[in-house]
Amino acid sequence: MRGFLVSSLKTALMKRLLLLVFLLGAFSTVEAQETTYYLIRHAEKDRSNPNEKDPHLTAEGRQRATKWSVVFSKVDLDAVYSTEYHRTVETAKSTARKQELAIQFYNAKDMYNTEFKEATAGKKVLVVGHSNTTPFFANKIIGEAVYKEIEDDNNANLYIVTIKNGEISHQLLKIN
Repeated sequence: MRGFLVSSLKTALMKRLLLLVFLLGAFSTVEAQETTYYLIRHAEKDRSNPNEKDPHLTAEGRQRATKWSVVFSKVDLDAVYSTEYHRTVETAKSTARKQELAIQFYNAKDMYNTEFKEATAGKKVLVVGHSNTTPFFANKIIGEAVYKEIEDDNNANLYIVTIKNGEISHQLLKIN
């Protein structure tokens, strides 16, 4: 009888130990979640009509949009976000199409809000914006004012912001 009790106790202890190991593994997986944001400004826009508030891309801009899709072909994106302007949507379109993703829209006046954070947590996300919103979007994610507005003739900045285990890293690259 004593052997049976010892055996039953060992089995119960082993089950609890396995459950504990499983739970610790599950929590460590959640902790290791990594979110990466790739933020770019739209490609070159048509400036022929200074009164046009929502211009399309120029031929050069369409070429740059295609180049961005080549750059991002090395990244398995989970989502592509854009503001609702022709130039940003046209910049995002090639990358979204190649990755078989729908373009989702965000409000540049309410960027990196709770809903956006939750929707993008643990994902690799491309965000296409403007000279005056893209660096500030990066700053909002980082939590401090690191980047300044982009010069109007610069369409080559790539901001990469990564959040892992609550730690934020960031870098700025120029892709021509």
